Amino acid sequence: MAASSDRAVRAVLVTRPQGEPADTLCDAVRAAGYQAYSQPLLELTALAELPPAQRHLLLDLDHYQHIIFISANAVRFGMALISDFWPQLPVGINWYAVGAATARRLEQYDIHAVTPGRDMSSEGLLALPYLRNVEGQRLLIVKGEGGRHTLRTELLHRGALVDELACYRRGLPELPAGALAARIAQWRIDLILVSSGEGLANLLLLLSPAETTKLKTIGLIVPSERVAQMAREAGFCHVVTAENASDEAMLHALQAWRPGTGE
Repeated sequence: MAASSDRAVRAVLVTRPQGEPADTLCDAVRAAGYQAYSQPLLELTALAELPPAQRHLLLDLDHYQHIIFISANAVRFGMALISDFWPQLPVGINWYAVGAATARRLEQYDIHAVTPGRDMSSEGLLALPYLRNVEGQRLLIVKGEGGRHTLRTELLHRGALVDELACYRRGLPELPAGALAARIAQWRIDLILVSSGEGLANLLLLLSPAETTKLKTIGLIVPSERVAQMAREAGFCHVVTAENASDEAMLHALQAWRPGTGE
């Protein structure tokens, strides 16, 4: 069940939310010669009804100079709402995507977004030249409920007028007690690909303390040093940080993995 120095990685657990993101990564893992299994650690649902204040943000979309999508799922849920209010998108807006996958989804709406390149994070977006001098400008961040506030906080510090459009909800998958540990054992998982800090937190919530202790020698690939630190603090022994959360970066880290060393 755990990666060891005398057995190469064979079975990989993909934990992206159900749907295209998970399917694409599973296909890539299988194409690279591994067994791939999917067990989402986040459940995504559209909000049943937007509060009046959020609807007002959509009505005022043409008042923004910058619109930022923080994930491919933000595009999936956010553009469904935007398209209802704006069958023809307003002009003169600068569009941003946290990464290449998010940008590709926006291209389906004929939106060409600026991305931060390899640093697919709030910090990467904040480093973009276009978002450095934003004093007095209006920005809209399209996201899920909750999450980190680094992006909004820093943009406000730079003098921007920042609103957030929360267009979907992230939740804990409904699994019976012991189900996740049983699946990891049944599938003989050697390595888990964790896509976010919230996914890691849900992994720990879905395992009992005894199960967590038993699985701490299993390999983890995470998308950032922040999440790697969370994993190490939780007691995981073999943690590798991918360059970012993209399929390409996760696959590269998987292929470079040295079983039993966590390197």
